[in-house]
Amino acid sequence: MEFVDPTGSGEFRLARNPDEKDALIQVPGAGRTLWEELGIETRADRIAGLSGFGRANYIRAQDSPFEVINTQNLLWSTQPAERNLFDGSLVGTPKVDDNPLEFKVQVHCFRQSDNRVLAAVTIQTDNSELAFINSGGLLIAHMNITGRLTTIAEKRVGKFEDSVVTTATPEELSSTRMRKSAYAKSFILDPGHYRLDLLVRDTDSGATGVQHVGFKVPAFPKDKLASSSIVLAAKLEALEGNVGGRQFMIGTTKVIPNLSGEFQRGQPAGVYLQVYNAAIDQTTLRPAVDVEYVLLKDDKEITKQIEDWQQLNDAGQRLTLTRLIDTKDLAYGEYRLAVRIRDRITGETIMPTAGFKVVP
Repeated sequence: MEFVDPTGSGEFRLARNPDEKDALIQVPGAGRTLWEELGIETRADRIAGLSGFGRANYIRAQDSPFEVINTQNLLWSTQPAERNLFDGSLVGTPKVDDNPLEFKVQVHCFRQSDNRVLAAVTIQTDNSELAFINSGGLLIAHMNITGRLTTIAEKRVGKFEDSVVTTATPEELSSTRMRKSAYAKSFILDPGHYRLDLLVRDTDSGATGVQHVGFKVPAFPKDKLASSSIVLAAKLEALEGNVGGRQFMIGTTKVIPNLSGEFQRGQPAGVYLQVYNAAIDQTTLRPAVDVEYVLLKDDKEITKQIEDWQQLNDAGQRLTLTRLIDTKDLAYGEYRLAVRIRDRITGETIMPTAGFKVVP
């Protein structure tokens, strides 16, 4: 493939004509070919792309109009490398891998506009599953993560492939192996049903995991109180300024989900939630919303915390709700968190819930 800058502006374009790279073709009397000097062929014929007697003798095979059309067709058609993006692991006859890599996947959806939704994909694996290789005194685990996002009609709407690393010093290795590594990718999607095909490979050990995840992007209502799903987070951090493009960023908050839903006693359980379409109190010009965090065990209420929050997100009628639930006084076992949200103006009430577990 040849790219030329016919205008001299620095913008290179795919050449469809072999003479486009001739800088003197538009200069009268300059850069003449041998056949033009002998009078067998004219400059006008060459500019017009006409093949004269002489041109047929020196034209390159790749300059043939039919060859150019064939090359362009191959360029824009689906390539075998694209069809085999997952090395055949996702299509054809299933194979049993004697060295599998286990990982978890979750998708959380947040409204961006009336008909667009941010789908945040989180992939998490245990560090004990990874091979740490010594590199100059630092232990590094390398992973390659490949994803393909399609609609139920098999229309591809996104793909990604990233190489990620997890590092530890020799002294930290034992504690690092007890922790988890997470990766995030976000898409802006229309409401509907999607399928995410994922392949995660440890490039040092060769361990590979494949998952097919189906999920629904909801159509958030425009005229009544609504919320995103609750994200149980291992880490919540409010960041100000230009934070676009960072991993795990939702708005101005860094949210690292805990996909297992397990928290060690004493480890705070982070909660992230967005609330939409809260009515505005015309006297204060702020939303008038009551929020309660209700912790349940065996369907019995244990604790209740009231949210005192006045922040209106600058993206419109969107309230961002974050909370750290203290677990140091909780007994081991399973719990359910219900966030009761009541709009004082309209009287509407919603109560999204999420389950988590307190472990030793």
